[in-house]
Amino acid sequence: MTAMKSAAMMSAPATNVKPWYRHIWPWLLILGPLSVVVAGSYTAWLAFSRQDALVVDDYYRRGQSINQDLRRDRVATGLELASMLRYDAAAGRLVGTVSSHGAPYTGRVFLHLVHSTQPEKDLNLEAQLDSHGEFSIALPMLEMANWQVLLENGSREWRLNGAWTWPHQKAVAMRAEASPAAR
Repeated sequence: MTAMKSAAMMSAPATNVKPWYRHIWPWLLILGPLSVVVAGSYTAWLAFSRQDALVVDDYYRRGQSINQDLRRDRVATGLELASMLRYDAAAGRLVGTVSSHGAPYTGRVFLHLVHSTQPEKDLNLEAQLDSHGEFSIALPMLEMANWQVLLENGSREWRLNGAWTWPHQKAVAMRAEASPAAR
């Protein structure tokens, strides 16, 4: 009789078994695929909600403008142009100098500060150089970023360009140099 009783206890279903959702293992197994679905959805949202800033619609016209830019670089090299820019955060001013053949350059210049990732933060500034080749522009806030700097005269005959990591670099110096092909 005791053998029958023990056999009956073995074959009887356990009444103390928890349902599957009360165990931790199914949730741990679901967590991996669920996190992939969430990350994929977020990535898809980013891709469709942001504009591609690097795509150029008319690449041929852009290629022609690059050739004009190279001509402007050669003019800057012939004038031996050099410039130094510095941002004074306390005064809220961008100050700089421009020289040609070692002497002060005078006239009107345009300064373009191009944000590395967000085109809506680009800055286009105009300055009048004094007799010492110096200028000062009110600029209340310069965002911490990697800036591409383009300095050109009013008639767009020449240009100087450089890269500026503000605030890690307190100033940026640009100098027109002959390209290796022109030397």
